[in-house]
Amino acid sequence: MAQSYGNTGTLTEPGMDPGTDTTTTKRYEEARAAARRAMTTATQVPDQPAAKIPAEVERPAYTGFKFGAALFGWLITVSMAVLLTAVVAGASYGAGYVLDYTRADAKQQAGTVAITAAAVLVLTLSLAFYIGGYVAGRLARFDGARQGFGVWMITLLLLAVAAGVGAYWNSQYDLVGRVDRPDMPLSNDVLLTGGLFTAAALVFLPLLAALLGGKTGQRYHDKIDDMLD
Repeated sequence: MAQSYGNTGTLTEPGMDPGTDTTTTKRYEEARAAARRAMTTATQVPDQPAAKIPAEVERPAYTGFKFGAALFGWLITVSMAVLLTAVVAGASYGAGYVLDYTRADAKQQAGTVAITAAAVLVLTLSLAFYIGGYVAGRLARFDGARQGFGVWMITLLLLAVAAGVGAYWNSQYDLVGRVDRPDMPLSNDVLLTGGLFTAAALVFLPLLAALLGGKTGQRYHDKIDDMLD
């Protein structure tokens, strides 16, 4: 069948006058009907969602120790330690004021006061390390325990540096000898034993808290990965 292009008015039926207004051709109407049928019967293919990358595939790119996450976790740890210490100090002062607990009473119960102070210090730092490890684990997504360990390790390294600097300055200016230490009615053996236990608790309990906090922070991402699988 021959096709004609240009003005549709030229597509007339045989025997009709092209100059009249009633010369709409059958072929023109048939072409419009065919185009309409083609548009209505066309199959639209919906957009396919992007293929999800499993978490196990992404793990090699994000696994391992992340210094940035550990650093921000350490900053949160320091902030929380300062905040919690201020809260505990304020609460202790308020309780002592209400109960009329004087310094003389503290000297009479030196052992109880020392144990209580050591326990509160350990618990406060452990809570601060748990929060810092949680933040590090949330930031890193994978290997939350490593990020918590990184928070604890950064603290340990900085304390070692501070201890070295302090030892140097003490050897030069005898800073420890100038400290006005309170007269505690406890023997040196008791003080040494209590100090060793407190030091061990300050080393290991914050470490465990940081590891647990890191794993808890990672669990947030694990739940999301399980929901998307």
